[in-house]
Amino acid sequence: MKAWLLKFHRWTALLFALPLVVLLATGLILSFEPWLVDRAIEPGTLSPARIEALVKQHDPGGRVRTLGYRSYDKALTISAGRGGGTVVDVGSGQALSGPSALANTLVTVRRLHETLLINAGWIVIGATGAMLMLIVLGVLMGLPLVANTLSGWHKAIAWFLLPLIVLSPLTGMFMATGITFASRPPAAAAGQGAPMALTEAVQVLGKDHDLSALVWLRPQGGRMLARVVEGGEYVVYAVTREGATVMPRNWPRLWHEGNFAGVWSALMNVVASLAMITLLVTGVWIWTRRQIRRRARHLSKAELA
Repeated sequence: MKAWLLKFHRWTALLFALPLVVLLATGLILSFEPWLVDRAIEPGTLSPARIEALVKQHDPGGRVRTLGYRSYDKALTISAGRGGGTVVDVGSGQALSGPSALANTLVTVRRLHETLLINAGWIVIGATGAMLMLIVLGVLMGLPLVANTLSGWHKAIAWFLLPLIVLSPLTGMFMATGITFASRPPAAAAGQGAPMALTEAVQVLGKDHDLSALVWLRPQGGRMLARVVEGGEYVVYAVTREGATVMPRNWPRLWHEGNFAGVWSALMNVVASLAMITLLVTGVWIWTRRQIRRRARHLSKAELA
């Protein structure tokens, strides 16, 4: 049985090697984003009044519906909807030609991680499922005899870092299937008058929360939502005229993206990504080396014959 499990483990890895390389490499890059955001936040540097002034300056028609803020760029994106919009330097107040090279790189890497840039989310889900299958097969093969060899190190990494290795593809699969483990938030109340203007939401949110740690503010699901970094965690609030109410945590997203404990959760994802990349590379190399040796033996037998 162990021999068959090993073959299934090996051929599953080889079949999905290419998409897994892309997923793991992009995941490693994205692991640094929460750290970049958290370390760049300067408390008290972005007030509701400053945001309102920038919105009025760059959206005199009052069409803006969403805000996005990148603390590592000190840039506010003002948009009438998701995507596009005007990128503004919050210090000078001047419109920029677009997001920075770093921001564009992270956006592209995220799209590559989620859709392979070709709307192939189904391949991403399949590769994630394959990663979970590889983990299950590895566990079923039993505890290894760890030795100071390439195969020994491969097995040692897999077993000693098993919780982190399981967590990444498992939470990714939860996200893909819409599992949040959060209680359903109360429905947005009807009959509350005119919809809340974005600048009004900024004022309400800014009363009790530092907008220098804002990630985004936008209407979603019939309510105005905001995502703010607080204590290293990305917290989502529902903003109404009565105030900002914290929304239930989406733990699979927080764990998968590594944005629940600042630098520490980012580091957790870096370690997990490096471990999985090492497992994939060493696994493929072990198989390749075995094939090379097998071919050499066949050639040697043929020469002797």
